[in-house]
Amino acid sequence: MAAIKKKGLQTLMFAEPPFITSSASLVGPKEGEGPWAKDFDRILDDYLFSEKTWEKAESKMLREAIKLSLGKQKLQPQDAELLLAGDLLNQIISSSYAARELNIPFLGLYGACSTMAESLLVGAMAIDGGFYERVVAATSSHHYTAERQFRSPIEQGVQKVPSSQWTATAAAALVVQKAGTGPRISCATVGRVIDMGQTDGANMGGAMAPSAADTIATHLQDTGRSPDYYDLIVTGDLGAVGMGLAGELFVKAGLVPSPNYSDCGVLLYDGLQGVDSGGSGCGCSGCMLAGPLLRKIKNREINRLLFVATGALMSPTSSFQGESIPGIAHAVAIENM
Repeated sequence: MAAIKKKGLQTLMFAEPPFITSSASLVGPKEGEGPWAKDFDRILDDYLFSEKTWEKAESKMLREAIKLSLGKQKLQPQDAELLLAGDLLNQIISSSYAARELNIPFLGLYGACSTMAESLLVGAMAIDGGFYERVVAATSSHHYTAERQFRSPIEQGVQKVPSSQWTATAAAALVVQKAGTGPRISCATVGRVIDMGQTDGANMGGAMAPSAADTIATHLQDTGRSPDYYDLIVTGDLGAVGMGLAGELFVKAGLVPSPNYSDCGVLLYDGLQGVDSGGSGCGCSGCMLAGPLLRKIKNREINRLLFVATGALMSPTSSFQGESIPGIAHAVAIENM
């Protein structure tokens, strides 16, 4: 009988840690103005990407990121055994239509902005379980599609508040394989839904911060690792407001000493004006991982990364009904081994 690979309450320890063999990231014009422009594979000239609508542009971005991640290994879409992807739009249409065009067997996932970690976690399980040898984990978001669906169309010119976040226009894809070269996914922690009763849709970081703290605490307890085991623990995408709250929760629990904690929503637009509290959207943490963070791991500037993508599991319908905003966070440990 095979040994149980779950450790503690929620953490999966992979017997044969899968490799992240390549990655790709496409970002919009504003993301290209930030400090990480050289780490992204492509910066779009405009938000339509030669399409008629922003929604079609987002799906195209995702499709191109997937093709580019495979192309770096001289692979074609048909060489991928499984695509795991999701996005923010109703019925994850960006991912579904990208999968339609690529003709890859597809499992659609919805974890809101935690989808990058969720897809990596599921992909690692599928490979370590012996079901697949090569999968693609991917996600996307688009500033204008998210504004149209979740808030107010840009054309209305609604005034933002300081706790608001800028949904990233970005797509990311990672190729995960049983064999190859690159960093490995050593373990992962499946998050719980945490809801502290926050109802302010303009403060998503505050709604997600408790789930980030809960998942990180559980991960460290399950694995027996200390916070300084990791060179960097990065959440995404709490933004400045959510990161500040998470920092308070970390200090209260004695979790993460300051130098080795950051947040993708803060990092992506670091120093840019007009993004209020920082970045959000599935593509925010996705492009930071597929671009700058994996490059730092490849260059061995970081050898042990705990990637903790966070998501607000709400919808326009739940908001109209006065529901609070549940948060989720999944943690994926990526290591040079």
